[in-house]
Order: sequence, then C-alpha cells, then structure tokens
Amino acid sequence: METMKKIKKIGEDDPRRIVHSIKVGIALTLVSLFYYFRPLYDGFGQAGMWAILTVVVVFEYTVGATICKSLNRGGATLVAGALGVGAEYLAGLCGDKGESVVLGILVFILAAASTFTRFIPNVKKRYDYGVLIFILTFSLVAVSGSQVTEILQLAHQRLSTILIGGATCIVISISVCPVWAGRDLHNLVAENIEKLAAFLEGTWIRGIEDESSMLSSKDNKDKASYLQCHKSVLNSKATEESLANFAWWEPGHGRFRLHHPWKHYLKIGALARNVPAKWKHLVASEFQLKMQPACIKMCTETSKALKELSSAIKNMTYPLSSAEIYIQNSNAAANDLKSILETSSLPTKSDLQEIMPLLVITSLLIDIIKCVEKLSVSVDELSQRHVFGNQSRHLASNNYTYFTVEL
Repeated sequence: METMKKIKKIGEDDPRRIVHSIKVGIALTLVSLFYYFRPLYDGFGQAGMWAILTVVVVFEYTVGATICKSLNRGGATLVAGALGVGAEYLAGLCGDKGESVVLGILVFILAAASTFTRFIPNVKKRYDYGVLIFILTFSLVAVSGSQVTEILQLAHQRLSTILIGGATCIVISISVCPVWAGRDLHNLVAENIEKLAAFLEGTWIRGIEDESSMLSSKDNKDKASYLQCHKSVLNSKATEESLANFAWWEPGHGRFRLHHPWKHYLKIGALARNVPAKWKHLVASEFQLKMQPACIKMCTETSKALKELSSAIKNMTYPLSSAEIYIQNSNAAANDLKSILETSSLPTKSDLQEIMPLLVITSLLIDIIKCVEKLSVSVDELSQRHVFGNQSRHLASNNYTYFTVEL
C-alpha cells in the first residue's frame, strides 16, 4: 500500500512522467516491426535489434536530452565504423603477421585519446556518451576479424537501424506532448526566486517575531517546509546545468527559436543561490530587539523584490518599477541597521563578543541586498535580449515596455 501511494504521488507531482512512459512504449512498439514484418526482417536481419537497443538507451525525458543522445550515438557509430573499416583495410596490407600488431596499436591510440577527451569539460558535458559509443564501436569493428566487405555490410545495417531508432525517438519526443528542457529551465529559475521570497518572508521574519514565544506544531511544520525550499534552491545547480546542456541541443521552439539564452538563465540561477548561501550564516544577538524592525523591513522588501523578479521571468516581462523601489527600501533598512550599530551602547566587559555578531549580521544583510540588485540587473538584461524574435511590443501605463513570450 505504501508503495502504491509513492507511485501515485510520483504521477501526481508531474503527470508528464506518465505520458513519457507511454511515448517510450509507442517507440519500442514501432521499432519492433523489424521483427513482426517479414519484409523488414529480411532487409535488416538480426541488426534490427540495434533499433530496439537505440530506443531503450536514447529516449530521455526531455526533447533536448533525447536529441543529444540520438545524435551522439548516430554520429559516433558513423565515425567509429568508418575508422574501423579503414583500420581493418590498413592492417590487411601488412599481412597476417602484421595485421594484429597494427590493429592493436590503432585500438590503443584511439581508445586512449578518446578516453582522455572525456576529461575536457565541454566534451564531457555534451559528447561523453558519444565518445563511449565511439570507443565501443571502433574496438568491436577493429577486432572483429571479418573481411572488409562483410564489415561494410554489417556497418550499413547497424547504422541504418540505429538512425531509424534515433529518428523514431526524436519524432515522437517532439510531436507527442514534448517536454522542452529550455522551458523547464525557465520555470525552475523563476520558481527558485519565488521560493527565496517565500523563505525570507515565512521563515526568518517569523523566527524574529516569534523568538520569545513557543511555536505551534503547525508553525514548526511551516518553517520546516520553508527550510526545505531553501535547501532545494541551494541544491538546484546540477539540475539547472543539466537542463541548460540539453536546451543547447533543442531545435527552435516558442519565441526563443535557435537562440535560447540558457547561459543567461544559469547566471540568474547562480545569483539566486547566492542569497540563501549568505542568509544561512545570519546569527542572533541580544541586540536583536533593537534590530527587529530594520531586519523585518529588510526581509519584507527583499521578498517583495524577489517576487517581482520571479513574476517578470515567468511572464517574460520587463521588471516592474516597484522591484527597484523594494530594493531601495531594503537599502534604507540596511542603513538603519548601521545607525543602530553606531548608536547602540555596548557593555564594556564584552564589547568584542557583542560587536562581532552585529557586524556579521549587517555585513551579510548588505551582501544579500547586493545579490538581489545583481539579480534584478540580470533579469532586466534577459528581458531586453533581442533573440525573442518578432514578438509584439507595446508601452504600458507606467512607461515600461512589456512583451509576451510563449516558450
């Protein structure tokens, strides 16, 4: 029963997972026709199994990931097969005794060089799977011991079935309820900023206001939920980079076309993670009562600014002027904190112990405001990019230009 509940929750959290499972089933059924229909089986023989294998290994959740693996597999098979045939032909010129030596040297050189390229960041990020397939295919072709004519026939059959399997995956992935990595990256960045706003508003402010009172179990659950959001933002870097990598492979969709600004989304995501990274270091002090109004105001205004920026990303509009006002209010609250520090009387006995936490708090609050300011600038840059195509533009009542982008 518990397992069924977990399965149900997985489907409810993202119904697209159910659709993806159906799409994989459709793709496997189509390529299985190589065995169900005699004319196809006579044309490809046992090589039809490679089409099924291709579907199993390259059909991924997003369109970008599917295209990435399909092109990697097809391209690597083509290049490795051609080099394998060339290596077999070259080794054959050296006679029976020299053939194995030449093939051994070529396998060693190409396998070692290819493996080394996997340490190159750009290669590992986009072509790692292709390099693996290249090494595997070349080694199998080179050591097969078959005649060149037999290798050519076998390579033709396998490459054809691999291309058919990959093309089937790409067509179904794009045409049937496509899941675009670029769109998921767009939504993830906007949601992370929104989570930060909720965290600032719902956790730290509440913690200050309820410092001297017992929190109810509901309040504790709410704070735990906000903290979970805080952690999810901090841990989102790998997901964002993965989505950005696959967005790079995707064809034009929506208004981004072939110029998806995935690098700019990564920049915004990194700036957003700076906020909770600094916020978690804030500490309490006995001067907290004096600092409460300024801290609460700073948190509130920063939270409002983040909400405006999140909304701007979601709706692809220029950030409202109110976002800048909220940031200015946050700066004013930070200045109030500085004034409190300058005017507060500290016990002479433990001046250093009292001053240090306050200095840390003030410094971190200022850093957070600076992070939000940079985030605002980055969101504005994204809004002004010319790559959105011929989108309709018009002037709003507050003299800000808005535009609509359908991802």
